[in-house]
Amino acid sequence: MPDAFTFHSIGVIRTPYHDREGMPIQSARSEAAGTIEIDPQYAAGLADIESFSHLILIYVFDRSPGPELTVRPFLDDTEHGIFATRHPDRPNPIGLSVVELERREGNVLHVRGVDMLDRTPLLDVKPYVPQFDHHPATRTGWLAGQEQSRPWRSRFDG
Repeated sequence: MPDAFTFHSIGVIRTPYHDREGMPIQSARSEAAGTIEIDPQYAAGLADIESFSHLILIYVFDRSPGPELTVRPFLDDTEHGIFATRHPDRPNPIGLSVVELERREGNVLHVRGVDMLDRTPLLDVKPYVPQFDHHPATRTGWLAGQEQSRPWRSRFDG
């Protein structure tokens, strides 16, 4: 198995967020609008995408300061292993968000629910299909009960 892989951006994600302060911490808790600008060479790959209500975006945490194996996640004051969180400071700085597709204009997708920084490099877009992508969770680890006890906001909000 290779130790390294090479990926190339297929576009850029445009959002109203220029730094972590005030940025939503999960797309499911965001109503913010943004656009996905697909590189023209990949525009043909968008055929039929407007028939889906939601998209999975896979992108790079390009401004992450670097990997940490234990982190204090945005929703807790206790440190946890990086793989038990969605914290951006990962060994492979790959992000994943589900956004709502509002419309397509050529190679630009207008979306709602962005939770990433402006000009984030996009690696891939996949349609969200509930029959394939939804799994009822039976255990949510250290997050159990968090929704009732803490607001869903970034600790960077102050």
